[in-house]
Amino acid sequence: MRRMLCAFLLAGVVHAADPVFPYGAVYFRKSNPPEEDWARDHQTAAKMGMNMFRHWFMWSAIEVAPGKYDWRDYDRMMDLAAKNGIKVVIAEMVTAAPEWVFEKYPHARYVASDDSVVHSSIGGSSATGGFPGVCLDNEDVKALAERFLAALVARYKNHPATYGYDLWNEHSYGGGTPQKMHCYCQASQKKFREWLKGRYPTVEALGKSWGRNSYPDWSYVHPPRNFSGYSESLDWLEFRIDNAFRLLHWRSELFKRLDTKNHIVAHGVAGTLEALPSAANDEWRSAAEVETWGLTWVASRKGNELWKQFHAVDLVRAGSRGKPFWHAEAQAGPLWMQPQVIGRAREDGRITEEKDVRLWNLISAAGGATGILYPRYRPLLDGPLFGAFGAYGMDGSVTPRAEMAQKVAVWANEHAEIWKSRPVRGDVGIVFVPESELFAYVQQGASAQYAESARGAYQAFFDSNIQADFVHVDDLAQYKAVYLPYPLMLKAATVAKLTKYVENGGVLISEGLPAYFSDHGKAGAKQPNAGLDKVFGARESYVEFTPDLLENLSLTVRGEKVSGRFFLQEYEVAGGTAMGKFANGHTAAVESSYGKGRTLLIGSFPGAGYFKHHSTETRKFFAGLLEWAGVTQQVTSSEAGVQARLHTGAGGTWLWVVNPAREAKTVSVGLQRDFTKATDIWQGRAQNIERRRVTVAVEDRNVAVIRLE
Repeated sequence: MRRMLCAFLLAGVVHAADPVFPYGAVYFRKSNPPEEDWARDHQTAAKMGMNMFRHWFMWSAIEVAPGKYDWRDYDRMMDLAAKNGIKVVIAEMVTAAPEWVFEKYPHARYVASDDSVVHSSIGGSSATGGFPGVCLDNEDVKALAERFLAALVARYKNHPATYGYDLWNEHSYGGGTPQKMHCYCQASQKKFREWLKGRYPTVEALGKSWGRNSYPDWSYVHPPRNFSGYSESLDWLEFRIDNAFRLLHWRSELFKRLDTKNHIVAHGVAGTLEALPSAANDEWRSAAEVETWGLTWVASRKGNELWKQFHAVDLVRAGSRGKPFWHAEAQAGPLWMQPQVIGRAREDGRITEEKDVRLWNLISAAGGATGILYPRYRPLLDGPLFGAFGAYGMDGSVTPRAEMAQKVAVWANEHAEIWKSRPVRGDVGIVFVPESELFAYVQQGASAQYAESARGAYQAFFDSNIQADFVHVDDLAQYKAVYLPYPLMLKAATVAKLTKYVENGGVLISEGLPAYFSDHGKAGAKQPNAGLDKVFGARESYVEFTPDLLENLSLTVRGEKVSGRFFLQEYEVAGGTAMGKFANGHTAAVESSYGKGRTLLIGSFPGAGYFKHHSTETRKFFAGLLEWAGVTQQVTSSEAGVQARLHTGAGGTWLWVVNPAREAKTVSVGLQRDFTKATDIWQGRAQNIERRRVTVAVEDRNVAVIRLE
């Protein structure tokens, strides 16, 4: 290591400043790209404006025998990066364990709920063995992983190319269906019992909650093998999540202790609304452990509708709570033969063109991302993801997609002032309540009902150009009005937070059956439960859990015909005022005042209704909620398919206008302040402004980035 550093000093290579706008790709995954292309690829990347690479530093590829490390390929990557002025994010991959670990420590292999044992596999994104790693609840293998990570940091923390470290790739905990969950090894079961002791004073109290009344002592307690009991299943899911974040915290604290000068970053998959129960995705908890958070998002896997990428970026921005975040893996090439793409149109993210690269990049920037990396610099040559995602050709050649990436990279780094401003706070918050999602997963076997309710509400606001931010239940006070989707289970602590929010003057709009189930998944005898009948000024008169019969449910609320779904709840007023009816004439919505605030309770799930039906009436209902709550929409767009966003801050005021269509659009954008000058610094064209209205021309699959003065 000392000889390597001396060589850099002799060559005059010094630590470069951090990039204005990190832009680059994941480059080295051990099996790809071919060694003979490494030097040329680095030169090409630097020439075309890339300033950052991320490499997979896989434990299984480096510690080839106990205490014996093969750093040769990685040293070469770091040296080439430094030579070409590229910064490197070191992605730690202890999720790929060495073959000798699997053999010498068989007790640490993941064990599933069906007692099957997970063996070493070749990775889908790297033709390298050792995936998905071993269970780090076993302290002996956790110590081995820590020894490797310490050696990794010691070797590269002073390298001039080092930018920092990416922790726990994509923040997804393996093994996640009720039928087959990880991990049931003895160490994980012991950790679970320790966790339970922090929640229940005695094993008898645990048994009473779980309905298992014959535990002689704690050693008889095991994780549930199915989801037949709400209380034990919810505890198991919460433990798995807490345990995953315990291991993230271990990583974070370790790297901070070993290297006090370089950056700690991480990225997930924007999966909080659907994969919290199965994979421990939680934007808020992840972002809290690092300096810069981020996301993987590719249209080929998720779909190319405009709201989808925006909602993912907005979710990550919310979880970041003001910290910078990157689009850490953005699509720049096609995806072949994967199950997510079969049967979909070419334009639905399957065949990537240079205009798609431009659009996807700038959507993320409009949502607040301040860095963009691709999951591949060039496509893999082997494995199931061959040919996927890369901006460059299979042989590393420059493509039109790469030329577009160059244009964005150079432009972004020439305009530092843009990134000093941030997206304004949204017009309304959509509340994220973890236990509601967990309960849907336990009760329904999947989190789809929760995800569709939350995403449908987001879509309904989005389609009226209303910026709806996701907001954690701990952060309610930041918003004048919030929308609570699918509140089927609310813990007493959550009810207290919602109640306090309204008491202090907040406006709470809630979907039906709030807190029907409370702590431990127990239903209340009186509904709304947990004292919410007083907050909403209503009592349940009838309820129906018949999701198969209610896919086309319709109700009228505040004069608009609204689509509901899943369940329905009818009310009698108890201090509030009836504001809606079902087709049978029974009360479907109640408005009330509580403390200094106001509430509106709706007896079904309009978010999920809009997700399925996209009715004009339901969209109007959602748009009308702002006026009812006394909130003024900050930015309006005359074109339903064009999204406008506002950024403010030290870098000035910026208007982003996104046109996803395959034809040019001219849109009138309304603002709440007077401006006299509008300069489009991306498209390079004049835009007309008259005080609070800007007439914007946007090319097909393009974005206007307008400085307002």
